[in-house]
Amino acid sequence: MDEIFGVINAGLFGVSLRLATPILLAAIGGLWTQQAGVLNIALEGMMLSAAFSGAAVTYATGSAWAGLLGGMLASMLLAAVFGLFSIRLKADLVVVGIAINLFAAGATLVLMERFFNTKGNFSPGRRLPNITLGPVRDIPIVGDIIGQQNVLVWVGLALVVIAHVVLYRTPFGLRVRSVGENPEAAETAGIRVGRVQFITVLISGALAGMGGVNLSLGYVSQFSTNMTSGRGFIALAAQTFGNATPIGTALASLFFGFADALAVRLQTRELPSDFVLMIPYLATILALVLVARRRSLRARRQSPSESEKPEAATV
Repeated sequence: MDEIFGVINAGLFGVSLRLATPILLAAIGGLWTQQAGVLNIALEGMMLSAAFSGAAVTYATGSAWAGLLGGMLASMLLAAVFGLFSIRLKADLVVVGIAINLFAAGATLVLMERFFNTKGNFSPGRRLPNITLGPVRDIPIVGDIIGQQNVLVWVGLALVVIAHVVLYRTPFGLRVRSVGENPEAAETAGIRVGRVQFITVLISGALAGMGGVNLSLGYVSQFSTNMTSGRGFIALAAQTFGNATPIGTALASLFFGFADALAVRLQTRELPSDFVLMIPYLATILALVLVARRRSLRARRQSPSESEKPEAATV
């Protein structure tokens, strides 16, 4: 069937892949820090700063590639601040992350008003190119999904494979996982825990920056106020739902991308708009509930039952 209920078709899955990409890029970045024992709460602010910086640099230089680099650098700068306070100065991760998110939201608004004389949106005039797969585009269903996608879609999929290989097949990946599982033992083995964690935070910043730039320079050429709309937090949910593994995180990101695409598609139907816009966030809540349920079941299996517990010794 080419179409189900007039909503689900091959084109919807193509849109799902496109909408999942910024979440996927940020989530892959976030899983690096989570594997190293650091939860990057600041993904939302990093993405937003990158989206603005990428659009601003593109506007100034006329090059979307320069905008991509500028957005990644801006995000990595915030990542360095996050690493400095949370890793080197041992500040609370949540407090530092929330501070960066609030700073990014306020700073992008002030800078947009100062340099572009608007509080709503502006267009950089350029965007990153699409990649057309030639004959593949003419193949039914497959062509509708992957026949023509933005370059960052393919970068995101490649990064999933790279992350899997590096984390599970290289000495650096072993050090990262060792630091996350037991930092004291890793330090005893000669691994510099703080350095490894700081490197993963910078990697996280670079990938979250790609995700942010994808929003403003991907399929549109525009930055608007708070255009991330919680995607950084959804990326956190994706990496948690995916058990902080590259493959699992990618599948979770595609799930959230599908929910977002379904919400967009249903807006054309006669359904209450408020309900339709809730779909991506309801999917996030459902994923987090499933994660909590999974952890609860795992804890029950690992803990001994009442009948198996040794009886207290009597005097």
